[in-house]
Amino acid sequence: MKADRDGKADAIHTPVKPSAQLAEIVGKEPLARGEVVSRMWDYIKKNKLQNPKDGREILADDKLESLFGAKKVSMFEMNKILSKHLSAEK
Repeated sequence: MKADRDGKADAIHTPVKPSAQLAEIVGKEPLARGEVVSRMWDYIKKNKLQNPKDGREILADDKLESLFGAKKVSMFEMNKILSKHLSAEK
């Protein structure tokens, strides 16, 4: 885990717990936010869910549509949505 100047983990490297819905895609163990995003992109690419005409757009399958609440989202919207599905590790 990387740390900032004060020796504390920065926000992107601090482990967070995914919601049950997100855990179906990224796994249920606590992960750094950066790893959550990386696993989401692995899932998106594996399932060919990027819009071929605009790689910044994600075309949701059933799992992602349930997570996103929409049939398609931009990669920027995805990051905002993921934040709602992450909580501090306890």
